[in-house]
Amino acid sequence: MNDLDAIEPIGIQKNQICANAVPMLNDAGRALFRLGRIFGRHPMREQLMVRRGNTPELSQILVAEAVAAASAESEQEVTVGIVAERLAIDPSTASRLVAETIVGGYLLRASSQIDSRRIRLQLTDAGYKLVEDAHRYQRIVFEDLTRSWPDQERQEFARLLVKLAASAAERRVS
Repeated sequence: MNDLDAIEPIGIQKNQICANAVPMLNDAGRALFRLGRIFGRHPMREQLMVRRGNTPELSQILVAEAVAAASAESEQEVTVGIVAERLAIDPSTASRLVAETIVGGYLLRASSQIDSRRIRLQLTDAGYKLVEDAHRYQRIVFEDLTRSWPDQERQEFARLLVKLAASAAERRVS
């Protein structure tokens, strides 16, 4: 038995998946994985380098985005554990990536104002700029890829894409 045999979509029997699948859903599944491959090779780092004059690692961008989002969403202090949770990685990997992001000048460690035994993370000015540039780039890519679409389709796709990403993140955690 391989890993795929263990996957049981909710409400669908394994022998019904292919027999009753709608061709559009098959195409959508393949398209999703094709996008993963395309964006896995997308030149985000190079584009940011041209704009910024340096080359941040993708992991530094992800860590900075996680710290920015966690800081914006709650009053709690951001720790390595929160970064690990947001990126769905183990704490030791998060610790290493946070250290690299600090060395890159995008984060700094500060003493917790709540518990002096803890360390909180905060973005530096360069970190805020990195997140801003990354978000601007992401928006430009989305707009470029959908530029010929009617505005209503772009809005609906944007809504559904955000919903898909949230579902994927939720399934990864549970």
